[in-house]
Amino acid sequence: MNLKVPIYFAVGLTEKANNYYKMFITWTNQKIRKTFVQRNMFDFKHIKPFDKAYIDNPGAMVVFATPGMLHAGLSLQIFKRWAPNENNMVIMPGFCVVGTVGHKVLNGAKKIEFENRQIVEVKMSVQYMSFSAHADAKGIMQLIQYCEPKNVMLVHGEAAKMEFLKEKIKKEFDLECYMPANGETCVVNTSMTIPVDVSLKLLKAEAQKNNSLPPDPKRPRVMHGVLVMKDNSMCLMDVDDACKEAGINRHLVRFTSTLRMEDPGPASKTAEKLLQLIKTRLKDWHVQLTEGSISVESVLVKVEGSEEEQKNVYVSWDNQDEELGSYILGLLKTMGH
Repeated sequence: MNLKVPIYFAVGLTEKANNYYKMFITWTNQKIRKTFVQRNMFDFKHIKPFDKAYIDNPGAMVVFATPGMLHAGLSLQIFKRWAPNENNMVIMPGFCVVGTVGHKVLNGAKKIEFENRQIVEVKMSVQYMSFSAHADAKGIMQLIQYCEPKNVMLVHGEAAKMEFLKEKIKKEFDLECYMPANGETCVVNTSMTIPVDVSLKLLKAEAQKNNSLPPDPKRPRVMHGVLVMKDNSMCLMDVDDACKEAGINRHLVRFTSTLRMEDPGPASKTAEKLLQLIKTRLKDWHVQLTEGSISVESVLVKVEGSEEEQKNVYVSWDNQDEELGSYILGLLKTMGH
């Protein structure tokens, strides 16, 4: 290339970013991917790492330094040393936020005062070249369309332009878009989906309980079981199977409530009345009367008392049938009144 002037770049984030470009070459545009086989455009053979000791070296040189807005870092250090010399030139590669040294330079400032009251005269030539690696609004919209995120957060840019982009994202993608200010806390609500396998035995029992009706997404059902986690996978199992797999004994908790009911006649006659009432209300459930007790799943209803006295009605159920037991108890209370 017959280069007579050394070219340097600032070591640090620039070098790391360049390595990522090399690593993810397939993410670049079509033109770069086509030429990649013959020449990797991110492999700069004629550009060397820059050392701060080179700042005062005699002779011409070209330095690529960051940040581009001259608000801190190596680029600002070099600018302070080279700005007073009219033989030097700074090329601003893109947009600069208001208040930064880069913005002042682009707007023709000839003297710039820094925090320590240091005043630097700008005699060097200033040129602007639109060569920013930041995505514009179109690029950001394409990225959102490609990634299909649930939420978008804008963290860098001018407030007015960010507000415009925020509304554009909301309108086109119907997404929640956040634009927190510096130091502001932003709370993003998310919904977590956890995949869980269900044992075949539990599914069959659930289908039988619901009269083998197919699942209806609009009418969710409660399924009782034991959640077993093994090798980072979860499975909802029947209680007995889970206890057997874990090698532990199953302990049952039963709830019993007593109702007093005035109904002349033998207890068996009262039990028949209760049986018919429960069958009428629970048509899809298997209700039976055995040995003087009415059973529905784990719920047991038993009537005791003489013909003249008030009857005691005992309603008992396991904890997994809490909803069913409470319903039957409420049903019998209405009959008692």
